[in-house]
This record gives sequence, structure tokens and C-alpha cells, in this order.
Amino acid sequence: MKKLLSIITTAIMGTCLLCSCEKNKQLNTSVVPSLDVERYMGTWYEIGRYDISFEKGLVGVTANYKLLDNGTIQVINTGYKDSLDGKIDIIEGKAKRRDKDATDGALKVSFFLDFYAQYNVMELADDYSWSLVGSKNDKYLWILSRTPSLDTNTLEHILNLAANRGYDTSKILWVEQN
Repeated sequence: MKKLLSIITTAIMGTCLLCSCEKNKQLNTSVVPSLDVERYMGTWYEIGRYDISFEKGLVGVTANYKLLDNGTIQVINTGYKDSLDGKIDIIEGKAKRRDKDATDGALKVSFFLDFYAQYNVMELADDYSWSLVGSKNDKYLWILSRTPSLDTNTLEHILNLAANRGYDTSKILWVEQN
């Protein structure tokens, strides 16, 4: 009985230690040092994302960014409920640089009044063909592309970048696109 209790205690402590290490795993949400906002404008297809309540059941998701004269960015996110033939869901928001004088990938986005959330462009293809976007924590992650799909090598590269930053890539929900 003592031996069994000892084994169970050791297993529980090991599991707790493992969970503690995973929880304390450092997440790298740093942004690209340089973001040409004008080049970033246009349509982006959502290739993959973490499953989040405000996008629940959406497929065919796109984000369209337009730079306005006052320097803010108009954001129009579009998706379809449950299938590509489903009801269209459109939400309009705004975005801007977190620091108006900065040139890095640290933006903030709002879909409700002046409540902003971080929009971190963490990785970006040199030709602006794909982007890895996150926030200040591990609840949000998006893989965006200028096209409705990415080739296997590019996608594997992005997944490796995300994993190296501390993101659990097994949690990515793959978004059906046209």
C-alpha cells in the first residue's frame, strides 16, 4: 500500500511539475521590426486560427484592410456561418499603430467603440504574401495569406515559426476557403 501511494504521489507531482513548466513556457509575441502599412493593406485570407468565440463556426473568413487619410486603418472582416453557402457575417472595425511614431508590427484593433486589443504582426513574408498574427497572450493566433491556400512547405515553415514562439500548433483550426 505504501509503495502504491508513493507511485501515485510521484506521478501526481510529476504531472503538476510538467503542467507548471508548460504554463510557464515563455511565449514570444514580439513583432516584426518593420511593417510597411501600405503594403499590408488589402485582402487577407484566414488559413488557420485558434478557435475563438467571436469567430465560432465561421469559414471563408477574410480580412480587408484599407488605410484611411487620417492614418487609421479600416478593418472589414467577412465570413460565412458553418459553410461557404452559409449566412454572411460581416464586422467592421478600425486599427492603428500602438505607437503612432513606430514603424514595427505592433498594431491595435477595435471592433467596439474605443476598446482596443493588440494585433501583433509577429512574422511576415518578405513579399507580404503571408503573415502570422497574435496578441499579448496565447489565446489568439492567426495564419493569414494573400491567397485562399498556402503550399505545404510555406505552411510548415509558418507552423515551425509559431511553435518556436511557444504556440501550441495542434490547437490551430484550419479554415475552409473558396
